[in-house]
Amino acid sequence: MEDKREVKAKKSQKKQVHLFYCVECEELARKVAAQSDLITLQSINWRNFADGWPNLYINSAHDIRGQHVAFLASFSSPGVIFEQISVIYALPRLFVASFTLVLPFFPTGSFERMEEEGDVATAFTMARILSNIPTSRGGPTSLVIYDIHALQERFYFSDHVLPLFETGIPLLKQRLHQLPDANNIVIAFPDDGAWKRFHKMLDHFPTVVCAKVREGDKRIVRIKEGNPAGYHVVIVDDLVQSGGTLIECQVLSYLPPAVLLKICVSEFEWVLTF
Repeated sequence: MEDKREVKAKKSQKKQVHLFYCVECEELARKVAAQSDLITLQSINWRNFADGWPNLYINSAHDIRGQHVAFLASFSSPGVIFEQISVIYALPRLFVASFTLVLPFFPTGSFERMEEEGDVATAFTMARILSNIPTSRGGPTSLVIYDIHALQERFYFSDHVLPLFETGIPLLKQRLHQLPDANNIVIAFPDDGAWKRFHKMLDHFPTVVCAKVREGDKRIVRIKEGNPAGYHVVIVDDLVQSGGTLIECQVLSYLPPAVLLKICVSEFEWVLTF
């Protein structure tokens, strides 16, 4: 058996991370911390003044000096972004060794381009806000985003942050291969955008590509390529907001009564590794 001092020395060489989180991500943060004794959960008092504006307090502010710090965010609606940005801007200024922001879902992903004069690319605005996170003692903030809508959005960020685009597709593949009927699965992409984004990572499975077409005043989903007959169908989309496209794919008359797993890759229980 290894000497206790050797075990302690090896552990000390690994990065200890202090993980803060927003209210919505408390359950996820606890699951993440349970994966490793190198992750210590920290808390924030998410209070409000009488007029509704945030009255925030970072607990253990003195204890995290010189430590590696991460924040698990959730920009689920415009109303919760301001209070989280306030904390995100404050944490690197507490003399921490490094700061990592984990954003499982980039909310403005479908608005990254302009189609006509007057359109506002809100994805670019969000990137500018995140690009102004103060540097910590260790340098620029590491910004980890899962399954961003379009990879070219990395160029929206300035050199003040280090954007890292991760994906949950390996978790999806792992779970699919564990299914008893794993050899009888087809991956269905609701549109060309989803196919372009993820098909290379799922090329071990046969695929079906759908497309939105206009019939009168309605836009409906039709199969463009592939045949799902006789397969279990797994729908993989690159961005889900209302879920309407997924529902349209499910009710396609072409689809057999198969086991349909509607999966939004941004809604997995991510395991964060630092």
